[in-house]
Formats: sequence, structure tokens, C-alpha cells
Amino acid sequence: MVKSHGKKQRAKSKSRRTGAAYASAAAGTTHQHDPMPDVSAVEEISYLPVEFVDTGLAARLVAAARAGCQPCQRTLSKQVVDDGRSTLLALAAAIYGHLPASSVASATTRGWAPLCRAAHEDMGEAPEMLEAFGVLSLQERAELLEDVLDHWAMGGPASQAEVVNRVLARHGASPVPGQNALVDALRQFGVGVYTPDDLDLGDIDPYDLAENYGVMLARATPDGRDMPMLTLYPETEGAGIEDLERRTDWEHWGLHGTPAANPAWRLRARIADRSLQGLVHVDPDGEADDELWRAAETVSLPEHWWALLDRARHVLVVGPVKTPESPGALQAAGDAGELLAVVVPVELR
Repeated sequence: MVKSHGKKQRAKSKSRRTGAAYASAAAGTTHQHDPMPDVSAVEEISYLPVEFVDTGLAARLVAAARAGCQPCQRTLSKQVVDDGRSTLLALAAAIYGHLPASSVASATTRGWAPLCRAAHEDMGEAPEMLEAFGVLSLQERAELLEDVLDHWAMGGPASQAEVVNRVLARHGASPVPGQNALVDALRQFGVGVYTPDDLDLGDIDPYDLAENYGVMLARATPDGRDMPMLTLYPETEGAGIEDLERRTDWEHWGLHGTPAANPAWRLRARIADRSLQGLVHVDPDGEADDELWRAAETVSLPEHWWALLDRARHVLVVGPVKTPESPGALQAAGDAGELLAVVVPVELR
């Protein structure tokens, strides 16, 4: 009995230490995700209280997230949420001290991230941020951690310069260097170098921080019913099936039958000039909290397509298709299981 109890305790301890499920730890089949990431940024946040941050736990969790290992990620996330509040705070502050919360982040993160950014900019005590973090429920801490891991899984904290460069790249502008010794040296030689602080960018539009799509007009007859269709194609490097799966709950579609309708997604259209404005997800208050596509300019739709849109008041949205104009590209994506689809209402404005 003593031997059995000791074995169970060792397995539990190993499970907590490695992040593996208890059954794996007991069977001796645990694994480690290599290489272990550098999480030193979590120890370099001067405005956080001096408390113990378990960098080993943080590194194992980030490694599991980058490896896409859900069993380890679930086990380690539970440890961080339940017992590692200082570790969660440090992981979150390393991200949201620099970055705004994206439009697809949870309401918890969108509410807390601005307080963290303010604390980072003040570089002093952060009572509002700490107080708001302290009253988060277990569920809210889990939501915050999930959003934080999305960033760590892609490489970790981003500097302000990296955020600005991503925005500038979307608009075809050249990247700007960060503030460092190289910048100072170049300026001494009369080279014009601009940093993010030199640019008056105003508020960063969340649309510029998310992956974007273009749309192509089409018609479809699912179940014999004629209706307008939009085919999405990637416009940014990270846009694609994985991004759509993460941001939507649309179903995989093989071009047979009619996909389910989802009223939370809307195709916004303007009556005055018969134009489309954007494909958005709205929150319970009707405010857009995610945008897959936004019209860059006003283009009046063909009369026959607008008439069909006005009559159906719903549109079939499918994607992503890399080259929607190519014959057979839509069918090929459906056959490969890489096509998502949804029926959304038209919001006439």
C-alpha cells in the first residue's frame, strides 16, 4: 500500500512538473517539447510586484502551445490559471504591455489589456491593472491565458516597432527601425531614420493587426435555391484555412447542401450606392468585433447581383480559395476538405 501510494504521488508530481496527463506520467510515457522557448521577458517587467514567477512552468506551457500539443497545454494551463497567478500576470503583461488586444480576443482581455498598456507606458506602479487582474474569476483568467498563448505561440512579445511595421506593411510602406544604438549611429551620419515614436499613427486599427481577405462575387444554387455567394481569398500572408477555423465556427463544406446560417456574421451593404462595405462578426450589442473583409473603396454592384442580394437578404460565404478566378479552384478546395462555408444575413444600411 505504501509503495503504491508513493508511486501515485511521484506520478502526480511528474504530471505537475512536465505538464503531461497523470496517466502518461504514471506510465512513464511523458514527453518534452523542444526546443524550450526563451521566456526571460516575463522576469523583466519592472512594474509588476516582486512575486515568484515560475519560468519553468511558463516555458513548458509556451513550448506546448507552439507544438500544438493540446493535452500538455490543457494540463499546464490549468496549473497556471489555478495556482500560478503571478506567472499568468507576467505572461500577459509581456504581451499586452506592448500590444493592443485584437478584435477576436475575449471580452476579458479587451477590458484588461488597455490597463496593462497604460501601466507599461507609465513604467511605475500599476494599481488599476493589478486590481482588475486580481478580481478576475477562474473562467476569466482562462480566457486571458488563451489569448496570451495565441501570441506566445507565434513567437512571443512584440515590440511597438514590430506592431507598427506590420501596420505599415499592410499599406505598402517600408518598415521603420526600432530605437537602438544603430539608429543613433545612423542619425549621427545624417541618415534619416524614423522610429514608431516619430510617427503620429493615432489609434491602431485592429483590422490592420488581423489577417484580411478579399472577396469575389458569384452565384450559387444550394438545394436548388438561387442565392448570391461571396468567395473569400487570402490577402495577407497568414490568412487561410487555419486562420478562418480559429476565428469562425463555420462548417467544412464540400459544395453539397446548404451550410448553416449564422446571424452573428453579417454582410454589410449600403443601399445608396449599391455597394458592399464589409464582412463582420458582431457582438450582442450589434458592434463589430471582428472583420474578415473591408471594402477599400466604394464600388457599385452589378444590377443583377444587387437585385438577387436584395431579394434573398442572405448570402452564402465560402473560402478560403487562393485563386477563386481559376476554373475548378473552388471544387478542389471543397474536395480537399479546406473549404469553410456559412450563410449570413445582409445588413442593409
